[in-house]
Amino acid sequence: MADLRFLAGAGPSHQRGFFPEKAGIVSRLDLVSYSPCFVFLQALLGRDALSVVPNLIEFLNNSTTPFHATLEARRHLLESGFQQLNECEEWELQPGGRYFFTRNMSSIFAFAIGRKYKPGGGFHVLAAHTDSPCPKLKPVSAATKGGFLRVRVQAYGTGLWNTWFDRDLSVAGRVLRRTKNGELIHDLVRVRRPILRIPSLAFHMDRSVSSDSMKQDLESQLAPVLATQIEAELAVSCDSESPGEHEGNQSNDVHHPLLLQVLADELHCDVSEIADFELSIYDTQPACIGGARQEFVFSGRLDNLASAFCALWALLDTSSEPLSMLDEDYIRMVALFDNGEVGSEAVQGAGPQTMFQAMMRISRWLARGSTSEGVVERAIRRSFVVSADMAHALHPNNAENDVEHNQPKLHDGLVIKHNLTQNNATDAISAFLFKEVAKRNCIPTQNYSVVSDVGCCSTIDSVLAAGYGIRLVDCGLPQLAMHSVREMCGTEDIDAAFRHFRAFFQEIASLDDQLRVDA
Repeated sequence: MADLRFLAGAGPSHQRGFFPEKAGIVSRLDLVSYSPCFVFLQALLGRDALSVVPNLIEFLNNSTTPFHATLEARRHLLESGFQQLNECEEWELQPGGRYFFTRNMSSIFAFAIGRKYKPGGGFHVLAAHTDSPCPKLKPVSAATKGGFLRVRVQAYGTGLWNTWFDRDLSVAGRVLRRTKNGELIHDLVRVRRPILRIPSLAFHMDRSVSSDSMKQDLESQLAPVLATQIEAELAVSCDSESPGEHEGNQSNDVHHPLLLQVLADELHCDVSEIADFELSIYDTQPACIGGARQEFVFSGRLDNLASAFCALWALLDTSSEPLSMLDEDYIRMVALFDNGEVGSEAVQGAGPQTMFQAMMRISRWLARGSTSEGVVERAIRRSFVVSADMAHALHPNNAENDVEHNQPKLHDGLVIKHNLTQNNATDAISAFLFKEVAKRNCIPTQNYSVVSDVGCCSTIDSVLAAGYGIRLVDCGLPQLAMHSVREMCGTEDIDAAFRHFRAFFQEIASLDDQLRVDA
């Protein structure tokens, strides 16, 4: 059985141990395109053996915040032989090398240089974002009302906040510590047990709650309950050896001492060491595969960790072996930005041109000693970016919200997004090239244009197109319950997206050379 799984070739090559040219996953969508051997394997091993979805589930469960998603991506890159760089230090690069760097611990950029790369060669990029809508703790989070300890939060992004009520919640994020010897460090923390809950109001206390359930006062009604006041006081008094132990660097009117104690217990440090933190609320229910035919993924943060995962897995699968870039004269890159849900303008977002700065450094280093003109400018014009976010799938209970000819569906592949106002930067050529990659590999795709009187959400693609001047196609995995605390998508769409992204890295160069527009 182990040998059969090995031959099936599911997942990145660093987990498989071999690198055949066409190794990867097979889903029910494309069994007809493969030999009877794969049909036999599908029946014998079960669907998961030939799918990347189990890897996605693990990635989702380990990526409760952008910090944790970046850490998880970093772990896989290191295991695959990628070398970590530091933006503040001088880089040393070479053709055939594989590298990555992080910014703010919440965004990550990885690239593999073709062994035949020449100055002015372009970049083929898969771009996504690591953040998702969620409540985040305010700098002054302590609040007490009605005998309860509450935590003040701010709504991050445009979430369906009513779905966060009555869920088993906890906290995760980054903690800044000042150790007893004066050292300043930061740690990632994740409290796995549920410590918070946002209770909904009983129906007979407010008869409008059933008709106005989608409306909340986010300042007062979204604050989670941490504990009852009397229990918190008992806990703090029992845990403290001296009256000043829980004062530390945070006064009691800034954050609840009980919350600080929970964080200190998780980090195995003293409360007095906690100087500050960036914490998000997350749902403790893990991601899972669901549906009567195991055809769905149920999880939080699918928008946009599903795209980030498929992009990362495609890079690992096509670039992790020493000989994988032997004949490549381009650079393959994955750019996973933070703050995509709130405009991308933060230092770790797509707006500040982090990716463009990296492209300049890479192009100039690889052209050192050369008298070639315009290496950066030529590299940018030869580059191609796939902006991968999520897309609204046809809703079974609200089908009238989409016009008849414009209904993305689950299990039908990536959705190519079009908007002539350039809120999505796809054009005819970029869409054709991306769909041609899919067509040559028997991978389904869908088209979507925004309904005229509804408008659409912006994605990082418009930021990248305007700020970088690179050709771009905007696509998304179809999903339901977008921005809910629990979203859903199709398992086959995850596999199709992975295969599509992998084929993009392998084939876009030759296709682009045939259709390049120079005028």
